[in-house]
Amino acid sequence: MKAIGKIFILILISSALHAQTKWNTKKIEALKKEANEKVQQQEKLAQVMVDKVFSFAELGFQEYETSAYLTGILKENGFKINEGLSGIPTSWWATWGNGKPVIALGSDVDCIPKASQKPGVAYHDPIVAGAPGHGEGHNSGVPLNIIAAIAVKEIMERENLPGTLVLWPGIAEEQLGAKAYYTRDGYFDDVDICLFTHVSSNMNVAYGQPSGTGLISVEYTFEGESAHSAGAPWRGRSAADAVELMSIGWQYLREHIDPIQRSHHIISNGGDQPNVVPSQASIWFYFRHFTYPQIMELYEKANKIAEGAALMTNTTVSRKTMGSAWPRHFNKPVAETMYENIKAVGLPAWSREDQLLAKAIQKEMKSTRDTTGMPTTVEGFDLPPDRPVSGGSDDIGDISWKVPTVTLRYPSNVPGLPGHHWANAIAMATPIAHKGVVAGAKVQAMTIIDLLLKPEIVTKAWDYYRNDQMKGTKYIPMITKDDNPPIYLNSEIMKTFKPELEKYYYDEKKYGTYLEQLGITYPTVKK
Repeated sequence: MKAIGKIFILILISSALHAQTKWNTKKIEALKKEANEKVQQQEKLAQVMVDKVFSFAELGFQEYETSAYLTGILKENGFKINEGLSGIPTSWWATWGNGKPVIALGSDVDCIPKASQKPGVAYHDPIVAGAPGHGEGHNSGVPLNIIAAIAVKEIMERENLPGTLVLWPGIAEEQLGAKAYYTRDGYFDDVDICLFTHVSSNMNVAYGQPSGTGLISVEYTFEGESAHSAGAPWRGRSAADAVELMSIGWQYLREHIDPIQRSHHIISNGGDQPNVVPSQASIWFYFRHFTYPQIMELYEKANKIAEGAALMTNTTVSRKTMGSAWPRHFNKPVAETMYENIKAVGLPAWSREDQLLAKAIQKEMKSTRDTTGMPTTVEGFDLPPDRPVSGGSDDIGDISWKVPTVTLRYPSNVPGLPGHHWANAIAMATPIAHKGVVAGAKVQAMTIIDLLLKPEIVTKAWDYYRNDQMKGTKYIPMITKDDNPPIYLNSEIMKTFKPELEKYYYDEKKYGTYLEQLGITYPTVKK
């Protein structure tokens, strides 16, 4: 019996040593090279997906065509789809595989109002005048993740690797409308690592808290009493007056708050018509700052101003949280791993035509920061800034406080553009976007292989998350259990423009590219 026991122990030791040596550095690098090659083989699929989603041009919470199309491709490739996350009809959660680690690949899919633009044309020329368009480049990130996932899936199947791949979309990112609900409702509770992607003009990754802010998005609605504006105005209580007074109150407060904060608003409902005293009116604010307490301090100040405006006009006020985003914090061990893969992949080989388009757009937009076209040197690894730098927000921040997360920024757009603008749509269905997506997908696929075969990276990622990132910070969602995403947003705009946009949906069975379908010579620049 003792001899049998010794043999059994020797077998266990041998198995453990085999498990440790099976995935040596040489073997892992070979699989990463194969993943790279498998991504390259899917460059046509990447082009078709990028162009197709670009042609849908759907605003936040209305990404129906986009989600149906992308989940259809995932289903064809063996992924199981769960739709309607957190009560959001256009959201979904696609899974393949089993066991640990669970690696979630995310990216946004919504577009920008009034950003319709013909791709490859270096001046303003909308596809449909006044319609939405991909002036942020969100048509490219999920296609990137899909071709990376397909490449890795094929290797996992052949090598019988444990692990689960998850793909998910950032719905209504421009409204910060979904990711906080995903975390609140537990979708990331079992995720080990989140690899997010976002369009950029270079390839880089960061750790710690990068430049930018968190925010809370709030709509204040005032209720008064209508009356004839000329016949009996004294009988009315104007909700529009309250909206104006809140706006003025906030402007007066600006002098006395931290100048590095960012806050802005629109009047989302100003009444019906001039001859009726408005009985209802609304004002929609974004309040941005660097930490949760600072954001909530702005919010509380605004609440007091709203109450004051209501008192001055004898109206009542209510408020609704429309969205939120914690300040982002990215994981150092995962970022370091991804950076090594960025260095290995490098930037795409831009053609003469790519550079001609990029320089023409920069000239058209009078860019002073960038005038030399597409970059030829990898930007690489961003360290945390020495001091806070204000700027935009992204609700990937909420997920980054739930699970170790990084964002891969990949080169599918032109440097030096204003952002949230039709000019940012010009490159997004051209070879610039296609090449950037393929390059980014190679980095993503190689990083997934690292995470699957080097469990120490996942261990270090969680150690950094628990002992560095969370030190002195408690994640408190800005939304409550009773808040619901405003899925009605943008529905009327899409009802107006969708019939016209449908005429220009990309038909990949007839045309090689969307440029070809639109009859655009690449590039088209001013003479």
